[in-house]
Amino acid sequence: MEHHTHQLNFWQKYFFSTDHKTIGAQYTIVGLMMAAIGGFLAYVFRYNLAFPGENIPLYGSLSAQQYNSFITCHGMIMVFWVAMPILLAGFGNFLIPTMIGTDDMAFPVLNMMSFWIFLLSAIVLVASFFVPGGAFGGGWTMYPPLSANGYLNTEPDFLTAFFSGSSLMLVAVALEFIAMLMGGINFLVTTINKRAKGLTPFKMPLVIWFINLASVIFMFSVGPLVAGAVMLLFDITLGTGFYDPARGGDPILFQHLFWFFGHPEVYVLLLPSLGVLAEIIPVFARKPLFAYRTIIYLALFSAVISVVVWAHHQFIAGIDPRMATFFSIGTIIISIPFAGIFLSFMATLWGGSIRLAVPMMWALGFIALFLIGGLTGLFLGSNAFDIYAHDTYFVVAHFHYTLFPDIFFGFFAAFYYWFPKFTGKNLNETLGKVHFWLTFVFFNCTFFLLFFNGLGGQHRRINDYSAFSNVMQEPYILFEKISTISAILLILTQFIFLYNFFSSLAKGKKADKNLWSANTLEWIADSPPPHGNFKEFPVVYRGPYDYSLPGIEEDFIPQNVPVSEKEKLNRV
Repeated sequence: MEHHTHQLNFWQKYFFSTDHKTIGAQYTIVGLMMAAIGGFLAYVFRYNLAFPGENIPLYGSLSAQQYNSFITCHGMIMVFWVAMPILLAGFGNFLIPTMIGTDDMAFPVLNMMSFWIFLLSAIVLVASFFVPGGAFGGGWTMYPPLSANGYLNTEPDFLTAFFSGSSLMLVAVALEFIAMLMGGINFLVTTINKRAKGLTPFKMPLVIWFINLASVIFMFSVGPLVAGAVMLLFDITLGTGFYDPARGGDPILFQHLFWFFGHPEVYVLLLPSLGVLAEIIPVFARKPLFAYRTIIYLALFSAVISVVVWAHHQFIAGIDPRMATFFSIGTIIISIPFAGIFLSFMATLWGGSIRLAVPMMWALGFIALFLIGGLTGLFLGSNAFDIYAHDTYFVVAHFHYTLFPDIFFGFFAAFYYWFPKFTGKNLNETLGKVHFWLTFVFFNCTFFLLFFNGLGGQHRRINDYSAFSNVMQEPYILFEKISTISAILLILTQFIFLYNFFSSLAKGKKADKNLWSANTLEWIADSPPPHGNFKEFPVVYRGPYDYSLPGIEEDFIPQNVPVSEKEKLNRV
């Protein structure tokens, strides 16, 4: 079947495009811009933590209210406006059509609308910094009564209440969720209905499985939080009492509604990055992926369990200890499928002809860091330990060791792997390796010492610890300063990535069509793929991980190459 491309004008190609690749780039660019905002906020409040009361370079003085707003918006931005658009929307748009052998998404116009709604949500969030009272500063989880802006038990003026930091943050989150739901529906319909001929579900690359599974988890878990956010918005603007004990409400209800979505959200972010690892590791180990079907079954099991472990975030909220035990056990159980997935990655590496190219370095760094985050998560899954460590810097270190590899190591692994395909230009490998090592070192220097500060009793969301002489003694003050200096260096390191990106776009060498000798369908398209992706839609004959098969001379066989008689005999 021949696919004919057609010419697009400037606005159709770069702004109001329905091409999935352009939309993926738009999501990624806006996500990186929001990451820059989130990173600057982190620089400001971390500098304040290490050197309280001092003038902050590039910013000035930071009040306690601004500190609360900055640390709240940093968390909100990184989870919802960096991780979600890059890992789910960005990866999904770039990879799904090209890896399943089709021309575009099932609903291109809906796809375009999803991006513009997402962009509107980002604008609303940034605008919340400029309303009277400033951006919301009660923590990224938005627990009432802090998030009610003092309007509980009052008859609020609607306009004043609506144009408050907390209300605008709720509106921004709602818009972002609408965009992600539109994208998730598109991903599922495209994957189910537009796969290439012969591409059965168990011949699909794992990254496609995982992006779609993340979309399903998001769609099934987001409803309670949307309902809870609407009720909170009504409490703020209309004076209702859903979370007001004086009116029969319960603020703990919001915690349940939030975390019923909030914990599955962890796996919404994790699964696409694990899918990226599943594509990269076999390519650079030159081996078939170990236990392909088992990984799929483990991921499906984790998706089911992910919605029944939410209350391990609420061990100090007054829940029944017997119920806390149930959620502790569930937390331990959900670690088992991910342990199996990581063991399959290690089994793939075992005995392989490993090439430490830049994408592979980011993939291995992801595994190393995430294992620390996963193991410390088992500690926090125990209600006995969590009661002591809750809201300390031990928790801060733990979730950065889980989310930072998900968001940034997963993104950079994918970026360095697929950049040549989608731009047609090679990146500078030396700069890529320098970027990796500095990021890896400075990240560990930023967050590993915070485990000790948390165990020493340092609680988060306090802007000046100088009054807590019983806790903030040496070496904890020193650890705080090392963490801050390392965080600043970590942020500065990302300018290496930006230089590599822009210089490669401008003057990078032309990339080979199949730079890494990979099997999946996107590598048979031109670099960069044209509008419509393929001159002729491919037919699939094999799975995505046929590397170094016994008795076969080539160490890779693309999915569109028919199975030979010799190969059939060897497989028997």
